[in-house]
Amino acid sequence: MKTKKKLQKSKLQIDDGSLDESCRGGRRRKSHSGSFGNVELKGFADGVGVEVEKKGDVFSRSPVLNQSGPTEFVFRVFTTVPEFQVLLFLLFLFLYLMILCGNTAIIWVVCTHTSLRTAMYFFLSNLSFIEISYTTVVVPLMLSNILGAWKPIPLAGCGAQMFFFLTLGAADCFLLAIMAYDRYVTICHPLHYTLIMTQKLCVQMVASALGLALFLSLQLTSLIFTLPFCGHHQEINHFLCDVPPVLQLACADIHVHQAVLYVVSILVLTVPFLLICVSYVFITSAILRIPSAEGRRRAFSTCSSHLTVVLLQYGFCALVYLHPQSRSSVDEDRQFALVYTFVTPLLNPLIYTLRNKDVKGALKKAIGIKGTVETL
Repeated sequence: MKTKKKLQKSKLQIDDGSLDESCRGGRRRKSHSGSFGNVELKGFADGVGVEVEKKGDVFSRSPVLNQSGPTEFVFRVFTTVPEFQVLLFLLFLFLYLMILCGNTAIIWVVCTHTSLRTAMYFFLSNLSFIEISYTTVVVPLMLSNILGAWKPIPLAGCGAQMFFFLTLGAADCFLLAIMAYDRYVTICHPLHYTLIMTQKLCVQMVASALGLALFLSLQLTSLIFTLPFCGHHQEINHFLCDVPPVLQLACADIHVHQAVLYVVSILVLTVPFLLICVSYVFITSAILRIPSAEGRRRAFSTCSSHLTVVLLQYGFCALVYLHPQSRSSVDEDRQFALVYTFVTPLLNPLIYTLRNKDVKGALKKAIGIKGTVETL
């Protein structure tokens, strides 16, 4: 009888040894164990464990699957103080409504007034539409997380927001470069403007900008979401699913993905900005040759509004996407993102309406006609 018990004990030790050895394959994993009744569970940090069930003197082993569920993301809150949450909610809501109203007014004025149906205003109305879509992808979800409960966003939802955010942001940058070319043709070739900037060419340029933005965004988003993300709930140190903070959550090597991000950023930011700079070199040279001071002032005034939006958009985007990423820089990126999420979409209608006599005249005329109709 003693010999039989010794054989059973040695068999159990061999089984436990082979079990531990098989679980150590590959990389070393942190283990934890617990028991419940006659069941002992040994698990590991990656969520895969082995269940050892005792039935009399017989031990059976079966794999335990990860029960944590699919990966979900939550956004880091701006503040946990209720009073500040209400103030931030009201501030961001006010800015969002201003962006919607201002850009919608530009689209409505350009579409309803034949005097504004030129290439410049065609591009301006498309820019306003992109700004509305761009902020709508981000702001409503951000507002719901400021006042609401801890609302996770699924992996697919995060990928969809990133794709549309990148697509509309890239299209915005390309469109600003197209508008710089339009300013170049207006000032440097005024007599040939209508021959060069035809309606067909304008539509083709906008379609090309959107198509290139779609292609680049789809490639980058697909590449990023092939990465594994460790854990069930992941906190994004941002108010949206942007590329740098999501990359920080991946539990794999991201050097290739960061290199691809830099390449895409150069194509979206650096190349269009260089084209804008070249356009403005020719524009400045042509303006300086204008004999009258009044003519030079009007020409600079026409370009200054576009240049202001360009510097804000490209400058803060470059600070986010064209510098080495670290965990400390993500905190700064969230602050910079507020600028191109709220400030530049709001400045677009303000600058182009307050500094443009044609748009101001069309708005006053539209408001006057509406007031007359309401009076009658």
